[in-house]
Amino acid sequence: MKYKDYYEILGVSRDADNSTIKSAYRKLARKYHPDVNKTKEAEEKFKDINEAYEVLSDKVKRQRYDSLGANWQGGADYTPPPGFENFSFNFNQGGAQSFDFGGHGFSDFFSSLFGDMMGGGVNINGAQFNNFDFNQSTRRASQNNQKRSNKPEDLDIIKNLNVTAKEIFENKPINVTFKNIEKCSQCNGNGYCSNCGGTGIVSNNKTVKVKLPKGIEEGQKVRLKGEGKTDSFGNKGDLYLIIHFKDSEYDFEGNDLIKEIEITPPEAVLGCSKELETLHGKINIKIPKEVSSGQSLRLKQLGLPQKNGFGDLKVKIKIIIPKNMSAEIIDLYKKIEKIGG
Repeated sequence: MKYKDYYEILGVSRDADNSTIKSAYRKLARKYHPDVNKTKEAEEKFKDINEAYEVLSDKVKRQRYDSLGANWQGGADYTPPPGFENFSFNFNQGGAQSFDFGGHGFSDFFSSLFGDMMGGGVNINGAQFNNFDFNQSTRRASQNNQKRSNKPEDLDIIKNLNVTAKEIFENKPINVTFKNIEKCSQCNGNGYCSNCGGTGIVSNNKTVKVKLPKGIEEGQKVRLKGEGKTDSFGNKGDLYLIIHFKDSEYDFEGNDLIKEIEITPPEAVLGCSKELETLHGKINIKIPKEVSSGQSLRLKQLGLPQKNGFGDLKVKIKIIIPKNMSAEIIDLYKKIEKIGG
């Protein structure tokens, strides 16, 4: 039989970690899945990809495979270890008795190495094997590997959340909708089912409600317990929302707000009264005479809520030149310029 180079099939190095192997597998599975690629070559390639991933993603199988050494070439003649010469797990090949795992038959090479790991019940040359559902076995093996792992799967989700000044001020629950990408629950991320299209992952939109605490600050994390990912054992991670202040009307300075107010040159010179919309309602403010553009007026306790009271509102002056001024007004400006105003 021919030696299969599983590392070459997935396009990874022999020292690749599990994350790299899984990433390579998902990319290839999407490309060659029979539902996407209808060619005969793609079907065979897809079988090789699944077989390679079955071995390299399993610690025990990978160790046994690596024990053959790193000097083998893909396609080279290979003699199986003693006692495994007659194992076959594919139908219609003649010779040894055989059976198929859920429609995803493995090669003779795979069978010669791992036939002893596949259960018991069917008699093949004196050995007992059970015919079993491959998807169920794969899920169980993956779960067992996860239980044995010293590093549990990361089930937490971290998302950015943009909030407005009004949302912070009103302190009402905010609906947060985001796309959640998880390992397929039916095939446990191994990509052998129609639910995930062979990718091993599924995505869906999820909506949660979050109420921001008083005194929330830019960049602060809000934790929603149990709203993260769920693993195959029912363990739930947490959702962490990183808060970002974003508003078209206000700038933020801690719990203080900054808002521009526009006035004309005569109003800047003579002073005026202006109505201003704030989070706390409409108010009238007095603009002092001879005010400059960029100057700020501080209005106490009209900013964002904090643990004790409210921050302040800084009203920033912006002097604007009216458009389409009449000739009379322009003449007046010329006179002011001449007298040194």
